[in-house]
Amino acid sequence: MPPVGVPGTTAGVPTGTFAQPVVQTRRPLIAWRNWRAWPDDLAGLWRRSLRFRTILVTLALTALAILVACIWMALAIQNDLFQARKDQVLADSQRATEAAQATLDAAAVQGDSIQIQNLMTSVRDTLAERSSTDLIAAFRIDRTPSQLAPQDFTVRGLTEDVISEGLREAVQSSANQQWWQSVSLPLTDGPVPGIVVGQQLSVPDVGGYELYLAYDLGSASQTLGFVQATLWIVGISLIVLIGAISWFVLRSVTIPIGEAADTSAKLASGELGVRLPVRGEDELATLGRSFNAMADSIESQIKELADLSLVQQRFVSDVSHELRTPLTTIRLAADMINDQRDEFDPATARAAELLNAQVQRFETLLTDLLEISRYDAGSVQLELEPTSLAHLAEDVIGSMQQLADQHGSDIRLVAPGGYSPVEMDPRRVRRVVRNLIGNAIEHGEGRPIVITVDSDQQAVAIGVRDFGLGMKPEDVDRVFDRFWRADPSRTRTIGGTGLGLSIALGDARLHGGELSVWSELGRGSNFVLTLPRQSGHLTAASPVPVDPGDDAIAAIDALGLTQPIEIVSMDAAAEASGRGGAS
Repeated sequence: MPPVGVPGTTAGVPTGTFAQPVVQTRRPLIAWRNWRAWPDDLAGLWRRSLRFRTILVTLALTALAILVACIWMALAIQNDLFQARKDQVLADSQRATEAAQATLDAAAVQGDSIQIQNLMTSVRDTLAERSSTDLIAAFRIDRTPSQLAPQDFTVRGLTEDVISEGLREAVQSSANQQWWQSVSLPLTDGPVPGIVVGQQLSVPDVGGYELYLAYDLGSASQTLGFVQATLWIVGISLIVLIGAISWFVLRSVTIPIGEAADTSAKLASGELGVRLPVRGEDELATLGRSFNAMADSIESQIKELADLSLVQQRFVSDVSHELRTPLTTIRLAADMINDQRDEFDPATARAAELLNAQVQRFETLLTDLLEISRYDAGSVQLELEPTSLAHLAEDVIGSMQQLADQHGSDIRLVAPGGYSPVEMDPRRVRRVVRNLIGNAIEHGEGRPIVITVDSDQQAVAIGVRDFGLGMKPEDVDRVFDRFWRADPSRTRTIGGTGLGLSIALGDARLHGGELSVWSELGRGSNFVLTLPRQSGHLTAASPVPVDPGDDAIAAIDALGLTQPIEIVSMDAAAEASGRGGAS
């Protein structure tokens, strides 16, 4: 049942019958070639472009704000229009009804049916004159047959079908109350929104009549439609205008930012001469000048460091070469003295032995310094030949077995792969493996050492696992630094120059491979050398995992080695840790 309104209430709020809905049609999107890639393209543009992201967010928030504002204004205007028109209709209907009732009350019909009929005709004329509508209808409330009661009448098609049962019941139930309802009026031009107002009339000698006056709201509906269309046009225009303004403003900001990003990338890639163009005196110009000053400072410092590094490399190389000649003479003299030590007294003989040992160490140090200077100068060349890494590891283990026995370490080779020849420089790889095994023997605390060799289709690798005290995480990060040691107070038991691991890392990178390390306090260390099968760089993970987990312990137990593996507590390992960074 349609809503029925009473004076002073809001029960008669319009149901929307007099407001024509705005129909929006969708235009087909432009058929791009690769339309399936739109989501990925838009997502990539969202991540890469600050301008696109800012404009999109601005337009979305602006559209939301304008949409809310337009809807609120449209509803407010609709309610105000309807409320104003309803109050006008109710007042007009009340005046016309009061005039008609006054005409009925002033008449003296005295039971004459003709006079009563003429009186009703006069009432209809009065209603037409006093009201602003010509849609009028009157129906007798009491349906008991009577010769005096005038017939019901309707004007311009305001029939009982237009008036709802709820409104008629409300009018019949109250003699002095005015009732209204929003309806759709069936006019000749088609249905239009309207309001029907109902009230009772009291006819002398007959009784009460239902009086209905219908008012056309088509003009209000047209006004509302015009206002709504104007609001939508203005809203869309505002969105487009704000988008254009945002694009223009952002363009003036993002172009300098883009130039700064491109210049920074070029500067990071090594083009030290690039600079930002500076325009004006605003904040962006200040940023450009600051960036250029920073670039000038970086360029000058890098050039100074490059010159200093070149001088240092030349100094190391020259000193190493110059020391070779006197060192050779000293080595010959030390050998001669050492060969005659049996003829000396014990103190002199011990001095001869120490002299010979330190001269040998000095010669090794000079050799390593020359090798480092070659790496720094970029003059190292590989002598490649097909070599089996597993067989190379067996040879190195055999040559170092006596040293391992002296330290009480048992070395065991586990080689499920790595037997097929791979192009490598065997001299350099042998030096790397010897260095890794020597470190494991020195720092393995007499526990077993596991050498693992394995391969796949992309690479071959060798891992050297010891179960010594291990290293701290900050020590692991510096283990390949030149002359660095975790605990300088600890003495070397095997000897070395402090450059071994640094040279080993250079040899690995020279082959296009990598040298990785894992170490934990109380669990030991694991060094893994990985070399690619083909020339170039590694493209996959190493066949030997850098983090061995507990697999190495299980392998030791399965091999049945005589020495048990004891995991040292973290506190004890931290106190005793002092592994050399490079031997």
